[in-house]
Amino acid sequence: MRKRVRNIKSFFYPLGMATLIVFFAILITFPSVQFRQIDIAAFELLGGNSLIDSLSLLGEQWAIMTISVALIVYLWIHRKNYRGMLFVFLTAGAGNVINQLLKRIYDRERPDFPHGLESFSFPSGHAMVGLLYVFTVAYFITEHMASRVIKWLVWTAAAALVCGIGLSRVAGGEHYFSDVVAGWCAGYSWFVAIAIWYEMRERFFKEHLQK
Repeated sequence: MRKRVRNIKSFFYPLGMATLIVFFAILITFPSVQFRQIDIAAFELLGGNSLIDSLSLLGEQWAIMTISVALIVYLWIHRKNYRGMLFVFLTAGAGNVINQLLKRIYDRERPDFPHGLESFSFPSGHAMVGLLYVFTVAYFITEHMASRVIKWLVWTAAAALVCGIGLSRVAGGEHYFSDVVAGWCAGYSWFVAIAIWYEMRERFFKEHLQK
Protein backbone atom coordinates (compact mmCIF):
# COMPACT_ATOMS: atom_id res chain seq x y z
CA MET A 1 0.00 0.00 0.00
CA ARG A 2 2.79 2.45 0.86
CA LYS A 3 4.47 1.70 -2.47
CA ARG A 4 1.23 2.47 -4.32
CA VAL A 5 0.85 5.74 -2.42
CA ARG A 6 4.42 6.73 -3.32
CA ASN A 7 3.72 5.92 -6.98
CA ILE A 8 0.66 8.16 -6.96
CA LYS A 9 2.57 10.99 -5.28
CA SER A 10 5.47 10.62 -7.70
CA PHE A 11 3.04 11.73 -10.43
CA PHE A 12 0.75 14.24 -8.74
CA TYR A 13 3.39 16.11 -6.73
CA PRO A 14 5.70 16.91 -9.70
CA LEU A 15 2.52 18.01 -11.48
CA GLY A 16 2.53 20.93 -9.05
CA MET A 17 5.71 22.24 -10.68
CA ALA A 18 4.19 21.75 -14.13
CA THR A 19 1.08 23.74 -13.18
CA LEU A 20 3.28 26.55 -11.85
CA ILE A 21 5.02 26.72 -15.23
CA VAL A 22 1.64 26.74 -17.01
CA PHE A 23 0.51 29.61 -14.75
CA PHE A 24 3.42 31.78 -15.85
CA ALA A 25 2.92 30.71 -19.46
CA ILE A 26 -0.69 31.95 -19.28
CA LEU A 27 0.48 35.12 -17.56
CA ILE A 28 2.73 35.88 -20.51
CA THR A 29 0.33 34.88 -23.28
CA PHE A 30 -3.20 35.82 -22.12
CA PRO A 31 -3.10 39.28 -23.79
CA SER A 32 -2.51 37.61 -27.17
CA VAL A 33 -5.15 37.45 -29.89
CA GLN A 34 -5.11 33.65 -29.80
CA PHE A 35 -5.90 33.50 -26.07
CA ARG A 36 -8.57 36.14 -26.49
CA GLN A 37 -10.23 33.91 -29.08
CA ILE A 38 -10.09 30.96 -26.67
CA ASP A 39 -11.67 33.09 -23.94
CA ILE A 40 -14.47 34.21 -26.25
CA ALA A 41 -15.08 30.66 -27.50
CA ALA A 42 -15.29 29.37 -23.91
CA PHE A 43 -17.86 32.03 -23.02
CA GLU A 44 -19.89 31.28 -26.14
CA LEU A 45 -19.89 27.61 -25.14
CA LEU A 46 -20.67 28.04 -21.43
CA GLY A 47 -22.18 31.51 -21.10
CA GLY A 48 -25.70 31.52 -19.73
CA ASN A 49 -25.60 27.89 -18.55
CA SER A 50 -27.59 28.25 -15.33
CA LEU A 51 -26.67 24.81 -13.99
CA ILE A 52 -22.93 25.44 -14.17
CA ASP A 53 -23.37 29.05 -13.04
CA SER A 54 -25.16 27.87 -9.87
CA LEU A 55 -21.97 26.09 -8.74
CA SER A 56 -20.44 29.53 -8.22
CA LEU A 57 -22.07 29.56 -4.76
CA LEU A 58 -19.63 26.88 -3.60
CA GLY A 59 -16.72 29.19 -4.36
CA GLU A 60 -18.06 32.18 -2.44
CA GLN A 61 -16.14 33.43 0.58
CA TRP A 62 -18.83 32.42 3.05
CA ALA A 63 -18.89 28.83 1.75
CA ILE A 64 -15.09 28.55 1.82
CA MET A 65 -14.90 30.00 5.32
CA THR A 66 -17.74 27.84 6.69
CA ILE A 67 -16.32 24.56 5.38
CA SER A 68 -12.74 25.47 6.27
CA VAL A 69 -13.67 26.38 9.86
CA ALA A 70 -15.70 23.17 10.15
CA LEU A 71 -12.68 21.16 8.98
CA ILE A 72 -10.39 22.93 11.44
CA VAL A 73 -12.80 22.20 14.30
CA TYR A 74 -13.00 18.54 13.23
CA LEU A 75 -9.21 18.21 13.09
CA TRP A 76 -8.94 19.87 16.49
CA ILE A 77 -11.65 17.96 18.39
CA HIS A 78 -11.58 14.52 16.75
CA ARG A 79 -7.98 14.13 15.64
CA LYS A 80 -5.97 16.61 17.74
CA ASN A 81 -4.15 17.27 14.48
CA TYR A 82 -2.71 20.75 14.98
CA ARG A 83 -0.46 20.61 11.93
CA GLY A 84 -3.55 19.63 9.95
CA MET A 85 -5.30 22.73 11.25
CA LEU A 86 -2.36 24.81 10.04
CA PHE A 87 -2.59 22.97 6.70
CA VAL A 88 -6.17 24.24 6.28
CA PHE A 89 -5.18 27.77 7.26
CA LEU A 90 -2.29 27.82 4.78
CA THR A 91 -4.33 26.47 1.88
CA ALA A 92 -7.71 28.18 2.20
CA GLY A 93 -6.63 31.21 4.26
CA ALA A 94 -3.19 32.10 2.93
CA GLY A 95 -4.24 30.91 -0.53
CA ASN A 96 -6.99 33.53 -0.58
CA VAL A 97 -4.50 36.24 0.43
CA ILE A 98 -2.12 35.14 -2.34
CA ASN A 99 -4.98 35.26 -4.86
CA GLN A 100 -5.87 38.82 -3.85
CA LEU A 101 -2.22 39.88 -4.11
CA LEU A 102 -1.91 38.36 -7.58
CA LYS A 103 -5.04 40.19 -8.71
CA ARG A 104 -3.63 43.51 -7.51
CA ILE A 105 -0.25 42.84 -9.12
CA TYR A 106 -1.62 41.96 -12.55
CA ASP A 107 -4.79 44.15 -12.37
CA ARG A 108 -6.53 42.56 -15.34
CA GLU A 109 -9.96 44.05 -15.96
CA ARG A 110 -13.02 41.84 -15.66
CA PRO A 111 -14.76 40.63 -18.84
CA ASP A 112 -17.23 43.05 -20.40
CA PHE A 113 -19.56 40.16 -21.27
CA PRO A 114 -22.24 40.34 -20.00
CA HIS A 115 -21.30 42.53 -17.03
CA GLY A 116 -18.29 43.65 -15.07
CA LEU A 117 -17.29 43.57 -11.41
CA GLU A 118 -15.24 46.05 -9.42
CA SER A 119 -12.40 43.70 -8.44
CA PHE A 120 -9.68 42.46 -10.78
CA SER A 121 -9.89 39.27 -12.79
CA PHE A 122 -6.56 37.39 -12.94
CA PRO A 123 -6.40 34.72 -11.58
CA SER A 124 -9.91 33.59 -10.68
CA GLY A 125 -10.41 33.37 -6.93
CA HIS A 126 -13.21 30.84 -7.31
CA ALA A 127 -10.93 28.58 -9.35
CA MET A 128 -7.85 29.01 -7.16
CA VAL A 129 -9.30 29.06 -3.64
CA GLY A 130 -12.09 26.68 -4.64
CA LEU A 131 -9.47 24.12 -5.61
CA LEU A 132 -7.52 24.74 -2.43
CA TYR A 133 -10.36 24.17 0.00
CA VAL A 134 -12.00 21.30 -1.89
CA PHE A 135 -8.70 19.45 -2.32
CA THR A 136 -7.85 20.08 1.33
CA VAL A 137 -11.14 18.48 2.41
CA ALA A 138 -10.49 15.54 0.06
CA TYR A 139 -6.95 15.20 1.42
CA PHE A 140 -8.07 14.78 5.02
CA ILE A 141 -11.03 12.57 4.12
CA THR A 142 -8.66 10.13 2.40
CA GLU A 143 -5.58 10.61 4.64
CA HIS A 144 -6.08 7.39 6.59
CA MET A 145 -8.40 5.63 4.18
CA ALA A 146 -7.39 2.05 3.32
CA SER A 147 -9.47 1.53 0.18
CA ARG A 148 -7.68 2.73 -2.93
CA VAL A 149 -10.91 2.65 -4.94
CA ILE A 150 -12.75 4.92 -2.52
CA LYS A 151 -9.78 7.27 -2.47
CA TRP A 152 -9.92 7.60 -6.24
CA LEU A 153 -13.68 8.17 -6.09
CA VAL A 154 -13.27 10.95 -3.53
CA TRP A 155 -10.52 12.65 -5.52
CA THR A 156 -12.42 12.28 -8.79
CA ALA A 157 -15.48 13.88 -7.21
CA ALA A 158 -13.29 16.65 -5.78
CA ALA A 159 -11.69 17.33 -9.18
CA ALA A 160 -15.11 17.41 -10.87
CA LEU A 161 -16.40 19.85 -8.25
CA VAL A 162 -13.34 22.08 -8.69
CA CYS A 163 -13.89 22.10 -12.46
CA GLY A 164 -17.53 23.05 -11.96
CA ILE A 165 -16.74 25.87 -9.53
CA GLY A 166 -14.11 27.32 -11.86
CA LEU A 167 -16.19 27.06 -15.03
CA SER A 168 -19.16 28.64 -13.26
CA ARG A 169 -17.28 31.94 -13.46
CA VAL A 170 -17.08 31.65 -17.23
CA ALA A 171 -20.74 30.66 -17.44
CA GLY A 172 -21.71 33.71 -15.40
CA GLY A 173 -19.41 36.07 -17.32
CA GLU A 174 -17.37 37.07 -14.25
CA HIS A 175 -14.05 35.69 -15.54
CA TYR A 176 -12.19 34.82 -18.69
CA PHE A 177 -11.42 31.15 -19.24
CA SER A 178 -7.71 32.01 -18.98
CA ASP A 179 -8.35 33.46 -15.50
CA VAL A 180 -9.90 30.17 -14.46
CA VAL A 181 -7.11 27.96 -15.83
CA ALA A 182 -4.51 30.22 -14.21
CA GLY A 183 -6.42 29.97 -10.92
CA TRP A 184 -6.45 26.19 -11.08
CA CYS A 185 -2.72 26.10 -11.82
CA ALA A 186 -1.74 28.52 -9.06
CA GLY A 187 -4.05 26.80 -6.58
CA TYR A 188 -2.78 23.32 -7.33
CA SER A 189 0.86 24.40 -7.08
CA TRP A 190 0.22 26.00 -3.69
CA PHE A 191 -1.73 22.96 -2.51
CA VAL A 192 1.13 20.60 -3.45
CA ALA A 193 3.66 22.84 -1.68
CA ILE A 194 1.62 22.74 1.55
CA ALA A 195 0.98 18.98 1.24
CA ILE A 196 4.72 18.31 0.87
CA TRP A 197 5.48 20.51 3.89
CA TYR A 198 2.79 18.76 5.96
CA GLU A 199 3.97 15.25 5.10
CA MET A 200 7.61 16.11 5.75
CA ARG A 201 6.65 17.44 9.20
CA GLU A 202 4.49 14.39 9.92
CA ARG A 203 7.34 12.10 8.93
CA PHE A 204 9.83 14.06 11.04
CA PHE A 205 7.71 13.92 14.20
CA LYS A 206 6.92 10.23 13.76
CA GLU A 207 10.62 9.44 13.42
CA HIS A 208 11.40 11.66 16.39
CA LEU A 209 8.85 9.87 18.58
CA GLN A 210 10.26 6.48 17.64
CA LYS A 211 13.74 7.40 18.92
